[in-house]
Formats: sequence, structure tokens, C-alpha cells
Amino acid sequence: MYLTSQLFNRKVINVSELKVTTPSDHEIAMTRVFDAPRERVFDAWTKPDLIQRWLGAFNDWSMPVCEVDPRVGGAYRFEWRGPDGHGMGMGGVYREVVRPERLVATERFDEPWYPGEAQVTTTLAEDRGKTTATTTVRYESREARDGVLKMDMTQGVAKSYDKLAELLASRARDGAVH
Repeated sequence: MYLTSQLFNRKVINVSELKVTTPSDHEIAMTRVFDAPRERVFDAWTKPDLIQRWLGAFNDWSMPVCEVDPRVGGAYRFEWRGPDGHGMGMGGVYREVVRPERLVATERFDEPWYPGEAQVTTTLAEDRGKTTATTTVRYESREARDGVLKMDMTQGVAKSYDKLAELLASRARDGAVH
């Protein structure tokens, strides 16, 4: 819990290359720079075959269900399975999709670990072939946001983003256009 207390005391933390801030009483913002053009990063955020390779794909967890319809009003559904068979699921609806720069969607877990629904905004800004991804999650209350921070979610996000960086590097080596 050292990282969580560090976040509460300073409102900024770096885990690996992930920067986490609390820009308001209801929000958590997570920022990381990826060595890839934003078209490629956007694809990794919106294509099921790519999402399954990085989002929560560590410690022997898999994502057997990954359904994504990245258009305004389209839904997404993710389900993960751990090595012990335990699972976790979540989903939401896209509210805004601006390729390749912005995604806004709702987020709700099947077994809520925070009350209500969150809004997740991801922006992608490219500079000289590198993309800064900023994901801001807005919770219904400060208590919900603080509850998420106490669960030390930064470790999981950092691990997922490390997997994303590896995926983007391998796609560059393989000559992927997007």
C-alpha cells in the first residue's frame, strides 16, 4: 500500500512509466508515452485481437471475451479468467469516438468494486512518432474514486501498459501499418 499512500500524499505517482494524478475529487488520470504513432495505439485500444494481448493479460489471466463496437452508441464487453478459474467482467457504451485521438465510454463492472458507473475518456496525442495516452476516469463520487485508489489499481494499469508497449514494439518490428 506504499504506492497508494504516496498517491494520496502527493496526488502524483509514477509506476514504471505510468503517471497517475487526481485532477479533481472525482477523477483519476493515468498518462503514459508509447513509442508508436497514435493510429497504432488507437487500434490497440479498439481492436479485440489486440486488446486481448495487453489489457489485464498478465499473471496467467486471459481475456476470453472481448467484444468491441467502437462507434457512438456501440457497446464493449470484457471478461477475464484467472488461472484458478475465477473471473471478472465489465462493459460499457461508447459516448464519443474520434479516430485516432479520443474515446469516451461508460464503465461498469459485473461485481462492482466501486459504486455506480464511471466515465472513461482516453485521449491520444502524437509528437514525432510517440503517442501520449491519457485516460481519465470520472467516478460518481470522491468516495468511489478514493476506494479505487485504495485498491492500488495503479499496479494493474502499469502492468497492462507495459504489455501494450511490448505489443506496439512487436507490431513495429513486424511492419504493421496500424
